[in-house]
Amino acid sequence: MEKKKVIQVQHLSKMYKLYDKPSDRLKESLGLSRKKRYREHYALHDVNFDVHEGECVGIIGTNGSGKSTILKIITGVLTPTEGQVLVDGRISALLELGAGFNMEYSGLENVYLNGTMIGFSKEEIDARLDDILSFADIGDFIHQPVKMYSSGMFVRLAFAVAINIDPEILIVDEALSVGDVFFQAKCYHKFEEFKEQGKTILFVSHDLSSISKYCDRVILLNKGRMLDEGAPKAMVDMYKQLLVHQDPVKQTEGAEDAPGTQENWREGFRVNPDTLEYGEKQAEIVDFVVLDSKGRQSNTIDKGSTFQIKMKVHFHETIQQPIMAYTFKNIQGTEITGTNTMYEEVFVEHPDAGRECVVTFQQKMDLQGGEYLLSFGCTGYRNGEFTVFHRLYDACNITVVSTKNTVGFFDMNSEVSVEEPEPDRKVTAKE
Repeated sequence: MEKKKVIQVQHLSKMYKLYDKPSDRLKESLGLSRKKRYREHYALHDVNFDVHEGECVGIIGTNGSGKSTILKIITGVLTPTEGQVLVDGRISALLELGAGFNMEYSGLENVYLNGTMIGFSKEEIDARLDDILSFADIGDFIHQPVKMYSSGMFVRLAFAVAINIDPEILIVDEALSVGDVFFQAKCYHKFEEFKEQGKTILFVSHDLSSISKYCDRVILLNKGRMLDEGAPKAMVDMYKQLLVHQDPVKQTEGAEDAPGTQENWREGFRVNPDTLEYGEKQAEIVDFVVLDSKGRQSNTIDKGSTFQIKMKVHFHETIQQPIMAYTFKNIQGTEITGTNTMYEEVFVEHPDAGRECVVTFQQKMDLQGGEYLLSFGCTGYRNGEFTVFHRLYDACNITVVSTKNTVGFFDMNSEVSVEEPEPDRKVTAKE
């Protein structure tokens, strides 16, 4: 038996009028011009989907795809241009910071303000107040105006209110990325409790690991249109293709997907426009790319999968024995891991000036889920002295998608077994 539909999005469109200058907006609002002075921009265009009771549904898409706009229409913050949204159940929403809060009120006053807006009486809020304050854990700041709060304190209180007023549908828009790691863990634990209680969660996130781990189904948006919906892994896979400007609907295989069939690998790959480079360039890194387990150019790699890092080096001079390397750093700048051709005992002997070589590093991704920066280097010996020929620092970002993280930077891939002794058998009197 199909579960009840608690959210129905039907032919939903949202159009904004874009004006070249404020005077055009004024003239139109006053009816002083019959000429159309605006351009139409559709943040959403004919979007249709249902959310069933007890589902955890994620919405993903590139920036500007309409994710937050949908949530705001569902929660009543925005009105649609066309179509409708039907909601069956009490919604609690955590949208961008500041939504639903009066910045002049204290945290405690905002708790009652939000509870009242959702439909609770003072007595009902009183009964939940201890849980809210305990979850937020902001101490005496609860009595201070929220305009004095840090972003972390703000989101703690906002989430504590949203999740402790017993909603039937919880809607979250990217807000959890503001809290610290311990608060995020507490929030996701609450997510799991909600799922076990059969409640409905709809959330937008760029954290693909959370999308993969918690969602039963994922909706993929692109430029205001719904591209597809389905299992998290399949939708994340399509999203990865969108990020490198590939068409995920068009299924291509073979040479079209392989690097090297186009002149510049980086054309289908996101690179850092502010890459720091230095070196004397007797040998130069002229191109690089990362390939996922399916051989596609991608900045997103699934934890546990096999992937490749490729770099192409052009030799402007004859080099004795060049050393090609890569390094992963976290976003704080700490080097996590890396290797080079010397460590791996793969040598390029005396490449002549004018030649090029392609070095491929293939390995399993065992880094924890998160964001990393990838750097490249080519060093070696020139006239007997160690020389940096070319280095590219923070050349691109790599997102590791994981549904299971462990402690630290690496997963030890432990295989765990538990042996329990059999309970002592009670001896009866007859025996």
